[in-house]
Amino acid sequence: MTEAKGRADALSATALLNCLVREVAEPAPCPDADHVVHRLPETGRLLRVRAGRRPTEPCVRTDGGWLPLTFEALVALASDELGRRTGVTNRTMVTEMTDSRDVIAALQDARTSACPPDDPYLRSEQALLAGHRYHPAPKARGTGGPESWLPYAPEAYAHFPLQLLGVRADVLAEEGDLSLLAPLTAGDVPDGYLPLPIHPWELDLLGELPAFRDGRLVRLGASAPRPGRAVPTSSVRTVYLPEADFFCKMSLDVRITNGNRRLELRDLLWLRTIGDLLAPVFDSLPSAAFLADRGYRTADLGGQHAYEGFAVIAREGLRPRLGAGVTPLLAAGIGEGFPGNPLDGLTPERALVWWRCYLDQVVPPVLHAWQRHGLVLECHLQNVLVGVDGTGLPVQALFRDHEGVRLVAERHLGLLDRHGPRAPAPALGAVHGWQRLAYCLVTNNLSEIAGAITDRHPELAGELWPLARAVFAGHAAEHGCSAEVDALLGSPHVPAKTNLLLRWLDADGAEARYAPVPNPLRRRGRGRPPV
Repeated sequence: MTEAKGRADALSATALLNCLVREVAEPAPCPDADHVVHRLPETGRLLRVRAGRRPTEPCVRTDGGWLPLTFEALVALASDELGRRTGVTNRTMVTEMTDSRDVIAALQDARTSACPPDDPYLRSEQALLAGHRYHPAPKARGTGGPESWLPYAPEAYAHFPLQLLGVRADVLAEEGDLSLLAPLTAGDVPDGYLPLPIHPWELDLLGELPAFRDGRLVRLGASAPRPGRAVPTSSVRTVYLPEADFFCKMSLDVRITNGNRRLELRDLLWLRTIGDLLAPVFDSLPSAAFLADRGYRTADLGGQHAYEGFAVIAREGLRPRLGAGVTPLLAAGIGEGFPGNPLDGLTPERALVWWRCYLDQVVPPVLHAWQRHGLVLECHLQNVLVGVDGTGLPVQALFRDHEGVRLVAERHLGLLDRHGPRAPAPALGAVHGWQRLAYCLVTNNLSEIAGAITDRHPELAGELWPLARAVFAGHAAEHGCSAEVDALLGSPHVPAKTNLLLRWLDADGAEARYAPVPNPLRRRGRGRPPV
């Protein structure tokens, strides 16, 4: 076994084990302090793993003792359990899990001859070799071999020019402010046409459509030397153009984690409305901001498929939102690790200070958006950028992605009525909205950052969450939403998204379902006084 494949097997097994333990398995007695045992209820099998934040070394109980499981054997074990539990056979999902493992191995091989970016922000965006740690196929890249996707892989430190199309004016569709796209124009755009950037991978996937033959679309070639390279961020389909300082979020007809990454019509039609709702949220939050999706452009060729496939969203850049001397870093990159991670090298005392600063920047804006504006920010690790000062301490939080924002339906009845049936509304009832907030903020974001700290300083395990409780309770006492926060702080459980079951049942990625996991915010004992 090659080193790359061995590590890919281990990373992939950890992700699948996380899912099995969270969504399916039941705890079972284990006299060994170094391991934990779980029972798979449908098959009755006992699964043992080495204890820790990242479970490893899976073994199944046999008459002869504990039998180590290869990654393929673990996939078969999980598939048998899920098939009996749901009555569904999903061979596609089995293929995705093994494909994801193969992608990780290919990414590791590619990294050996690639140079990571000099910019710490870009390093943090491109750090996610393992991907979503609670998804069974976090790195599956759809059909096609590595040659089709490696040139565009953030995990392989890719950068590339965008492709430009000319769209005939009579089939152009757009809304909002698209001035950010102006620097992309390459050479002359024919009279009667407007430029439209597109991800080169998506252009290959869309193929030779009739619109290229009848003149509604023309190929203009690669984007201009300035702004130059587009750097794919953690989401793969969103790129950052550092020289011009703006982002392009584009369609990509590839399943990545829970869904096809095409820009959906329903989200495009709500883009401006979400932006209008977000703008006042951050007016009173001097150290927090939302990177606005300014508008979208596409080609309306008749039919939703092309409308979505050619769509691009222009997102504002980082520099206008950052304070002097502040460096933005992706929260997911901090959790995963990368050269320049501000958590590296901290003393335990300094790590507690860092954690408190992180909480102070990330938690209050999310609660404020909920309580004052009836909005649920999708504040998971890949949608939060943390600005750190020259000493590495968090001093700002930047949130992003209009697509993930949800309206609390009871708070926006008039708006929802006025919007009518134009497109399905990104709205949730208050109960489900708070559940989504708690999952994104506590289970996905804070738990992973706390885990990254305790990996470095195990002695802090009992001291991080009392500080978090204090931030939640302090904000609620000062600004309201105490009923929800009090319930959260007292609940024995918080919600965790069931990505394994969602994928096994082939549910829409937006159809979030949750399993209860122990609530780290619940009072368990006394730690150090808040710092």
